Amino acid sequence: MKLYIIAGEASGDLHGSNLIKALKAQRPDIQCRIWGGNLMQAAGGELVKHYRDLAFMGFAEVLKNLRTILRNIAFCKKDIINFQPDALVLIDYPGFNLRIAKWAKQQGFKVIYYISPQIWAWHTSRVHDIKRDVDKMLVILPFEEAFYKKYGVEAEFVGHPLLDAIGTSPTPDSQSGIQNRIALLPGSRRQEVQRILPRMLEITPDFPEYEFVVAGASSLPETFYRPFLEKYPRVRWVQGQTYDLFRQVKAALVKSGTSTLEAALFGVPEVVCYAGSPLSYLIARQLVNVKYISLVNLIMNRPLVQELIQNELNKKNLKAALTDILSPEKTASLQAGYAELRHHLGDGGASEKAARAILRFLG
Repeated sequence: MKLYIIAGEASGDLHGSNLIKALKAQRPDIQCRIWGGNLMQAAGGELVKHYRDLAFMGFAEVLKNLRTILRNIAFCKKDIINFQPDALVLIDYPGFNLRIAKWAKQQGFKVIYYISPQIWAWHTSRVHDIKRDVDKMLVILPFEEAFYKKYGVEAEFVGHPLLDAIGTSPTPDSQSGIQNRIALLPGSRRQEVQRILPRMLEITPDFPEYEFVVAGASSLPETFYRPFLEKYPRVRWVQGQTYDLFRQVKAALVKSGTSTLEAALFGVPEVVCYAGSPLSYLIARQLVNVKYISLVNLIMNRPLVQELIQNELNKKNLKAALTDILSPEKTASLQAGYAELRHHLGDGGASEKAARAILRFLG
């Protein structure tokens, strides 16, 4: 059996790697040709394109790099035809993957989508394209199955794969390694780090009793971070150690995205941060139809963690928000909410369930 798997971001690489491991455990002879990263490759995938060459953030950046994106799409189509997979498995990354899904369906390939695009947040009309182009949706958020079934799309909730990736890691209440340390997670793309990290660093001198550590993205070299850190000699930088860092910190400032959910599942009090280009943000405000930007608040359907967005992400607000979550009362309140969040995400085993569903679908 041959699968062509496409992931375009760091989180997709993580979940794609666990999916490949689960697939190979159930079907050792399976062959996976991949667009992804080092983790998917280490799990046994044959790497065609690395996600670091695919990640473009926001509307303005996509427009600026449109020629490169179109070249990648053309190359991908040609590579799929040459490989002749039994099915495509598309992991999130909707701008690219939905285009490939439409073409692949027209070519007669079976299309499976693992980790839904957040079309319930904006551009809901794309659900009709998914109904036409995708044979099977494997969703990871509890409300997504009902959303898709309302539109007649074959969807199956498998649970959230982060529970597999994190496993039974201890929460701060049970950790002995907790230190006066605060994590800064400014994102994994150059553009977002350039906008968000300076705002995070600006408040570090106001908390002299804490050590601040920047969690560097695996897709960005240390040299990229150096200019930001030169003015802040007390701030450390680490790479590829995010989960270990979560086990050691009292709080975190986290760019909106998968990392907000990771921090919550580790029990880390957090402030969610976001700042995009003015044009991208203006367009997004017109299109997005959800109350929150963080996965934590979306799943809970209430503002469990504070979100600082665009102009709200400033020194005054960030300092006040960090001071708040460092208080024992706020920490206890967040811990109670995080326990409820885990309950909503299923009982684990998402990667194994997704692998079973794929193999079952393909007979």
